[in-house]
Amino acid sequence: MSAEPLAPATGDSPDDAAGRKPDSPADAESGGSGTGSTSDGSGPGGSVWAGLRPLVLRLHFYAGVLVAPFLLVAAATGLLYAGSFPAEKLVYAHELRVPVGDRELPISEQVAAARKAHPEGEISAVRPSPEDGATTRVLLSGVKGVDPDHTLAVFVDPYTGKARGALEQYGSTGALPLRTWIDEFHRDLHLGQTGRLYSELAASWLWVIALGGVVLWLSRRRKKRTLRAVALPDRTATGRKRTMSFHGAVGLWVALGLLFLSATGLTWSTYAGANVEDLRTALGQTTPTVSATVGGGEHAGHHRGSGSMPGMDMGGTGEAAGHTDVGLDRVLKTAHAQDLDNPVEIVPPAEPGSAYVVSQIQRSWPEKQDSVAIDPATGEVTDVQRFADYPVLAKLTRWGIDLHTGNLFGLVNQIALAALALALIFLIVWGYRMWWQRGRASAFGRPIPRGAWRRVPLYALLPLAAVTAAIGYYLPLLGIPLAAFLAVDIVAGEIARRRGTAPVA
Repeated sequence: MSAEPLAPATGDSPDDAAGRKPDSPADAESGGSGTGSTSDGSGPGGSVWAGLRPLVLRLHFYAGVLVAPFLLVAAATGLLYAGSFPAEKLVYAHELRVPVGDRELPISEQVAAARKAHPEGEISAVRPSPEDGATTRVLLSGVKGVDPDHTLAVFVDPYTGKARGALEQYGSTGALPLRTWIDEFHRDLHLGQTGRLYSELAASWLWVIALGGVVLWLSRRRKKRTLRAVALPDRTATGRKRTMSFHGAVGLWVALGLLFLSATGLTWSTYAGANVEDLRTALGQTTPTVSATVGGGEHAGHHRGSGSMPGMDMGGTGEAAGHTDVGLDRVLKTAHAQDLDNPVEIVPPAEPGSAYVVSQIQRSWPEKQDSVAIDPATGEVTDVQRFADYPVLAKLTRWGIDLHTGNLFGLVNQIALAALALALIFLIVWGYRMWWQRGRASAFGRPIPRGAWRRVPLYALLPLAAVTAAIGYYLPLLGIPLAAFLAVDIVAGEIARRRGTAPVA
């Protein structure tokens, strides 16, 4: 919910400036926070809400007007990202799908075929075909011309061993070039680390604008206090009231979704995300990882380099430089025996004394995130990590991120994200339209008058300020702009006071 307070307050129209009493019927109809009412807590001496409501109105207005452009970009790019999943399957169908054959070749033979077609770089991981008709991916790192943070995925027909092509891949979800480009556009506008600040700013303010809008909409005075009047737009209204009706009702319906997007978006942001990670560490709720260390002794002499792995390039159990390696086929069989069914990813030993790590990579419900470490010399399991044993916050983080990125419930998840993005776009457009429609004569978009905080009781103002400061500390891209808003507002108010143009508070 953005760009516009859901109801005008005292001083919102020329009538107020001309001396109309703020608790007049016109104000009540429009939902204003006049200073003369009693029972609903909108007057002096009423409830705490009498002073807080104008503050919320002013914050909702300024935050909406100034932050809405960032939210609009985030919503538009998020809409593109939601559609990138089915688009990826269509664009890269040749690489991703093959006719189903009689039987699959051993994984070692598939890897050998990939290396024959692409001998460059080193093997960083292998993703065996997860289902009938799906290709195997052999991931190569250190390939010239490929982003260092990405890998080159070689797609192999598991039935024939034929390499069907190679594409740059990014991330644990295996995003290919189209989805990667859109993902990075949504995350940082292709501006790198600096660009990530835009998305963190949007996520930091989205929950504030959404919650403020919900509170304002639910507290708005109406002639009829019915569920229909609150939850559905008033199609009989005209002008600004009609726009407000759609803005408020739709915002109410999608508020929980917007709060979710804000919270999960912050978990992997630059500054707020680091604070969240520190909190999880302090609480012992970090995501556990399987240990890939085999130990000393004869196993410490294992060496992997230049993408030449025994049992991978040549396809089978063998020896290299006098050190045995059980090979990929044995490793995969051992992982399956540990109940790690597809889809899985096999990561080869990274250095002497380390093990193969086989991890489940399914991000759809139910999650498959178990991992095992396997000794390359003996084929024995050296460590096991089950998703069921993850701490609560680690599980919630995993589910939240996968739901935010459209993986947890597949196509249904992606459609829901697209609907949320569209709703947010409409809310922003309606908000700016209301801002325009509030204009009178040569002016438009008049803000809520300042000075409302003076009507907030001290016993409520001090705790509110403390909580706001604490939230601003942990969410710096909320706290810093909010401090800037306050500073500018105070300076502007002082200038207006000295010129004798400040409104009476």
